[in-house]
Amino acid sequence: MTSRIPRDSRLRLVRPRPLAAAPRAVNQRRPRRPAPRPPEGTPAPAELARTARTRLAGPVRVARWADTALGPGSDSATADGKATLSEASAERAAADLGLSAAQVCADWDTARLAGLVEVHGDSARPGWRLRAWDRDDSAVLRGWVALFDAWSLAYPEPGGHEAAEVAEVVSAMPQVLSFLQLSAGPVPVEQLLDLLQQRVTELRTERCEVPYGPGTERSTGPSGLAAPAAPAPLAPLLDWALRALASVGALTYGEGQATLTSLGSWAVWVKLEQICVAAQSPAGNIEQSAEDMLRGCAQLRPNAARAEYRAWLAARPVGSAVTELIEAARGEDALSRGLAFEALRVVGAPAEPEVRAVVDEPALRPYALLWLAEHDGVDPEDAHEALTREEATWLWVDTAAAVADHGEAPMLVRHLESAVQPTVPQLLDEVRAVGHPRTVQVLVALAAAHPDPALAKAVRRAAFQVHTGG
Repeated sequence: MTSRIPRDSRLRLVRPRPLAAAPRAVNQRRPRRPAPRPPEGTPAPAELARTARTRLAGPVRVARWADTALGPGSDSATADGKATLSEASAERAAADLGLSAAQVCADWDTARLAGLVEVHGDSARPGWRLRAWDRDDSAVLRGWVALFDAWSLAYPEPGGHEAAEVAEVVSAMPQVLSFLQLSAGPVPVEQLLDLLQQRVTELRTERCEVPYGPGTERSTGPSGLAAPAAPAPLAPLLDWALRALASVGALTYGEGQATLTSLGSWAVWVKLEQICVAAQSPAGNIEQSAEDMLRGCAQLRPNAARAEYRAWLAARPVGSAVTELIEAARGEDALSRGLAFEALRVVGAPAEPEVRAVVDEPALRPYALLWLAEHDGVDPEDAHEALTREEATWLWVDTAAAVADHGEAPMLVRHLESAVQPTVPQLLDEVRAVGHPRTVQVLVALAAAHPDPALAKAVRRAAFQVHTGG
């Protein structure tokens, strides 16, 4: 925000200037990095897309059925409001498509993870990828990568394991996949298990945790202190992870070995390349927390920021990354809140459940509603129509707080143009009523920045009234 380089913010903090107005020196700061080539033997994108279409043919079929049968005004798609296909809808789809109800439910879940179908309340809508499925190879590959990112949700995890253990294995699997990709062939499961155990130990060491396993007892060492018990075996969880990745088509698993498929090898290479690009960039935020990463991206132009988001996401399991971004959005920094939802736009469909879950949180509601509107296919320029006037006013104050904290005085003055109210007196009346915790600071900063003495006086009076409870 403090940069003088124009930013194309979706929050429309100020009216964007043409990119041509950017200083020429910015465009010459670094030579363009040549597009990297995938490893030798990687199929062409068109062939990879054909493979993905074949693998997702069943989910596409169910998604197209849902588009026709479960649209607005039809019978409800879900039984519990959580995107689980209702029994009646599953039976109806099974009869229409000549499948079993269990297969319909499985294909439905896969279609949701791949962004082919989206559930909103009691109705299902086609995702944009379904609309472009037959003509756009990039949409197909992005849909499959979304499924690949959500592999831990695609196959039920084994019982008898604590959530922390499962999370550790999910966090460690990128290293296992990288090893498989570099091996370029079958790898014995014993070797993968050894690598997984090493990585999980590293994760526990980084957190300074004593690795007690469930159901184990602490023994007393020579010093009289409790000695750590052996951790629970990871073999069952590795078996689950490999089966889950096989179920989405990322690898083949059997006879004591695992091998990445062409799609899986390509996807892992793409993510490694994203990480390498970020590591070579001035920002290089892939090892930072979500909050620090967002703060580091505040100075970047939109395309560079999105590249950082993609690299940061590629280095983490999608579920934990979304949770961390949501937590960053709950913080006090309004700029980080807006950038967190920009990063969630990069995540796409896998983030929808958690974004929908925060709609009732006042601080996040306007951002979540805008995200969901754009996710539904609404043009970003028209997404603001999803907000009530009160929600739009709250968002105006929040984005003004971001400008006041990280921007310059002229930006705050220009921010007045983005208000939904037609006059400043109406804006001040509604800003006073909306109850944003930063209202006083925003109005004081605006009064100090505005060149019109009469308007600045009115804004200061409004700030004083809010401060005194008037």
